[in-house]
Amino acid sequence: MKISMAIGAGASLNPQSLAQTVQDLESAGVDLLWGGEIYGYDLVSTLAFIAGKTKSMELMTGILPVYSRTPSLIAQTAITIDTLSEGRFVLGLGTSGPQVIEGWHGVPYNKPLGLTRDVINICRKVWSGEKVEHEGRAYNLPLSEGEGTGLGKALRLMCKPLRQDIPIAVAAIGPKNVEMTAELANVWQPIHFLPEKFHEVWGESLHAGKAKRAGDLGDLKIIAGGTVALGKGPSVDAARKAVRDNVGFYVGGMGARDKNFYNDLFKRYGYEEEAASIQDLFLSGKREEAFAAVPDEYVDRASLTGDEGHVRERIQVYKDVGVTYLDISIPSDTENPLEVIEKVKAWAE
Repeated sequence: MKISMAIGAGASLNPQSLAQTVQDLESAGVDLLWGGEIYGYDLVSTLAFIAGKTKSMELMTGILPVYSRTPSLIAQTAITIDTLSEGRFVLGLGTSGPQVIEGWHGVPYNKPLGLTRDVINICRKVWSGEKVEHEGRAYNLPLSEGEGTGLGKALRLMCKPLRQDIPIAVAAIGPKNVEMTAELANVWQPIHFLPEKFHEVWGESLHAGKAKRAGDLGDLKIIAGGTVALGKGPSVDAARKAVRDNVGFYVGGMGARDKNFYNDLFKRYGYEEEAASIQDLFLSGKREEAFAAVPDEYVDRASLTGDEGHVRERIQVYKDVGVTYLDISIPSDTENPLEVIEKVKAWAE
C-alpha cells in the first residue's frame, strides 16, 4: 500500500509554513496529499501552490463538490493542476450534502448521482480534445433547444492537456453512489471505513459497478485508513477521543434527522441502536453525550491506535481487503510525526 494524508480545510495558508509542511511530508514518504473544500479556503488555489513546492507526491482534490462549479470548469481546473504538477494530479469529486450545497452555494441539491455521472463524462470528453457534446441527466452541452439564447455551440478545449486520462476519484458511501464509482472512476474514497465490513457493506455495489466498468479504466483503487497514535497514555487516549468525536459529529449532526448519509452508514455497519441514540442526543443539544455513545469497538476498528504490534496488524487488515492508499492522520501533539509516518509507510509496503 501507498500512504496518503490530508491537509485540513481550515489549515493555515502561511506560505512558508505550508511549503515546509508539504515538503516534509513528501520527504517522509507520503505518496498522495489531498484536501477538502467545504466553506474554508479554496482548495484549487491551495493545490496549485503545493504543486510548485513538491516534486513527486500526487495531489488530489478530496473532494471538489460537483455542485460548486460547472463540469467544463472542473475539467479545466484538472488539466491546469495536472500540468503545473507535471502529471501528479487526481481529480477527486463528491456531492457534499444538502446543508452545504444549499446553505453555502445556494444551489438545489438535486440529482446527485446524475450530476456526478455527467461531470465525470464531460471531463473526459473535454480532455479528449474533441468538440464537447453531451446529453445527460443534469447537464446538456450545448444547452437544449428552448433553453438560454439558443446561441450555444459545441466547443473544444483550446489547449492540449498534459494527460487525457487524468485519474478521477469519487467520495462515496451510499450503495448506488458506490456502484457508480466502481463503474466510472479510477479511485474510490470512502469515509468512516471499517475494513471488517468491506464485503458485507460494499461488496454487492462494487460487484455491480465493476460488471459495467470499461476495460481501459483498470482496477479500482481505494483510499481508506485512520488516525495513527502509537503506544499508550494520554496522547493515545486523546487521539481515540478525537476519532470518537469526529464520527459522533457526522453520525449525529451532519444532515437532517431523516437525511443523514453517515447515520445510514453506521446502521449498515450494524450499529443501528447506537446510530439512533447518537443522533437523538446530538440533535437535542447533548453533544458530549452523543460522542460518548460511539462504541469502543468502532474506535478500535476505525483507528490505528495502540502499541506498534497492534497497529501493524490493523494495517495488514486494510491491505488484505485491497486498500491501495492507506490514508493516515497524525495528531498535532505527536512527538516526531515524520518518524511515525516513516514507520507506517514501512509497515504498509
